[in-house]
Amino acid sequence: MEQPVLRPRPMPGARAGTRPGPGPVPPAAEAPPPARPRGRRAAAALLGAAAGLVLLLAGAGLGMLGAVLTGPAWPPGLAPASAPALSARLGVEVTDDDRPGALVVGVQAPGPGFTAGLREGDRLLAFGAARIDTAADLARALARTPPGTEIRLTVRHASGGYGQLTAVPGVLT
Repeated sequence: MEQPVLRPRPMPGARAGTRPGPGPVPPAAEAPPPARPRGRRAAAALLGAAAGLVLLLAGAGLGMLGAVLTGPAWPPGLAPASAPALSARLGVEVTDDDRPGALVVGVQAPGPGFTAGLREGDRLLAFGAARIDTAADLARALARTPPGTEIRLTVRHASGGYGQLTAVPGVLT
């Protein structure tokens, strides 16, 4: 088996097959390409700056680019004054029937009403100090209550017994 031989590569500027050494340097086979003129970079930068100035004076600045990408902003007369206030929720569905109170027909399982002990068929009779005769009364009482406030609920259960429950209305998502 033949041993591999390491052959040195020719030095830059020397042709393959010749040994560098003393003596005249042979002329290169072909000349390198000429360098690009330096004025092109400056001209491109100047042209870009002029185009930016024209767009700025025409009123199409960088804000216009943002509006194109993210959508237009509200006109000043139509902009909302502030975000809607978050109101407290119990996480229950109530309805009215022929008896006083708000009849619970649905309870959101991981919600404040469920945690307090409300179940389907219960009837809400009082929300804190406010008497509840209809579902609208419950909605008004909840609207006046900030989220996170403990409230005592007076409830008549479906079995007929009365109870006092403590609920903490929150913001449901």
